[in-house]
This record gives sequence, structure tokens and C-alpha cells, in this order.
Amino acid sequence: MILLNQLWKRGKEFLGVEYPIMAGAMTWISTHKLVSAVSNQGGFGCLAGGNMPPDLLREEIRNVNKLTDKPFATNLITIAPNYKDHLQIVTEEKVPFIIFAGSFPRGSEIRIAKESGAKVMAFASNESIARRMISSGVDGLILEGSEAGGHIGHVSLTILLQQVLFAVDDIPVFVAGGIATGRLMAHLILMGAAGIQMGTRFVLTKECEVHPNFREAFIKARARDAIATPAVGSELNVVAVRAIRNRGMDDFANMQMDLILKNRAGEISKKDAQYKVENFWMGALRNAVEKGDVDRGSLMAGQSVGLVDKVQTIAELMNEMMSDAEDELARIHQRLHCDCE
Repeated sequence: MILLNQLWKRGKEFLGVEYPIMAGAMTWISTHKLVSAVSNQGGFGCLAGGNMPPDLLREEIRNVNKLTDKPFATNLITIAPNYKDHLQIVTEEKVPFIIFAGSFPRGSEIRIAKESGAKVMAFASNESIARRMISSGVDGLILEGSEAGGHIGHVSLTILLQQVLFAVDDIPVFVAGGIATGRLMAHLILMGAAGIQMGTRFVLTKECEVHPNFREAFIKARARDAIATPAVGSELNVVAVRAIRNRGMDDFANMQMDLILKNRAGEISKKDAQYKVENFWMGALRNAVEKGDVDRGSLMAGQSVGLVDKVQTIAELMNEMMSDAEDELARIHQRLHCDCE
């Protein structure tokens, strides 16, 4: 592990962890139990704020602190109805890391977060946005390619690496989207990433409390089964969601059309229609995660779902990632040595 520790030293020191492997925040999945378990095994857990009732978010944060003394983050969705309450709560609870997601935070919101003593991270989809976030005071960036699960952007990780990772060295940059193996992790660290983020793979850990049907759907799925939801027109500015294809996808398309027609007829405002879209996904996801409705519920998953087919403990996952990464670095070193001679 000597070489890997040298290569991702910046990420380790920034997060304060043994392994700068982030468990991406997944609504209804990344609860205090999974977050604390990841952090206790040397990784970096991220609590999903989603649109959680404020009192429940405060309780979840306190439960994480009861189960671990390791660093963790709370992920805030800037477009969630409860966002302002969430921001107040994470600052009052002195959460060590705050991650802004959903949209780009305002400079004033970043300052509020930093004044609480937290390190702040945000997402960037191109170099100009990365520069804007840096000038606004964020301490770290996350690049998440469209291969990821849940709400996604339009750009693949391959492009983001070239647009942002290769252009920005001011602050640590973590990468996500389609990552499921230690071999790929090794290459990403060599490219300059401070660490990686995975979501889908952590669903298939024993410590992740999801319905057996939900987990089985992940095991059976292929990469091409995790598709991005289509947007019906552009009136609602719907953010694409990547999930395993099922009947819920058809329900979502039909709902969009119904909302568009109601908006045109003046029966619902655009803002209220957008809230209904988000509530659909949060409700459908909860039905799948907690009740096992894999037919009409939401099976949010990244394309890396096609690379995972077994359930492991988090400790086993970490050991496999580290071992495979070290082996890959040794292969790269051998190949360079042979080529040079």
C-alpha cells in the first residue's frame, strides 16, 4: 500500500481518513447506519439530506456521531424544499463536511457553511464552474459523470476528467460515476484524483439496510439496464435520473406529460409541478428501498451495477479495492519498466 498511500496522500489528509473512498449520498439508503459503518472501516461516509424532515436530519446526524468518531459529510440538495432548514441544522450540529448538490450553492451559503467550521465540497461539470466554486470558497470538488446513479448531469466522467481534473489543481478533486473496481481506482488516482466516490457498489454491502428485492435487482441487472429517464419536453426542466428500467419509468413519463398539460392549462404552477416530479422519485425510491417494490418503485443505480454481483461486508469491499489497486499499480510499473528497456 506504500505507493497508493503516496499517490492519494492529498485526499487522505483532506478527508482525514485511511482510504479516500467516499460512499456517495443515496436518499433513503445512506442513513446513519451505513454512513458510520463506512467511516469506521476507513472510508468516508456521506449522509443523504435529500428532502428529509428537518428534525429527522438532526436526529440522523446525532446518530452518526453516536456510532463513529470518524469524519463524515452531510449532502445537501440545494433545490430541496427543506434546503434552508437543512443548512441551518448542519451548521448548528457542526457537521465536519458539507457537500452541496442538486445545483450550485451561492457564495453566501458557502460562507455560512465554512463559518461553522466545516470543510465544503461541491460538484462541477466544467472548468468554468469549478473556478467559480473555488473562488466562492469551496475546499474540494467532486466530478460525477453521467454513468452514476440517481440524479445525473449530461457529461460522462471521461470528459469531466479532461475538462476539470486535468485543468484544476488548486484544491482536491474527487471523481465519481461508473467506478466499481480497484483497478480503475488506481488509474484515476494516477491521473490526479484525490480519491473516488462510489454509490452503487455500497448498496451491495451487508451493512446497507435495503429490502432484499432491491438488492436482488442490483445483482441481476446489467450495465445497459441502468438507463437515464427521458425528459418529456423542456418545460419542467426535469433533471435526468439513472435507474434500472422497470414499469416505474413508464409511470414517470406519463406523469410528466400530465403535469405539462396541467401547467399549460393553468391548473398547476411550474414550481409546484417540479416539486411533484421530485416527490415522485423520492416516494418511488423509498417504496423500492424499504418495501421492495421493484416493479413500480425507483431502482436508482449507476451503470456500474453491471460490474457487481455479490454482497460483501464493507471491510471486504475495502480490502478488495485496495488489493486490486495495488496489483494494478504493480502491473503499470512493470509495463513501463519493460517498455522503457
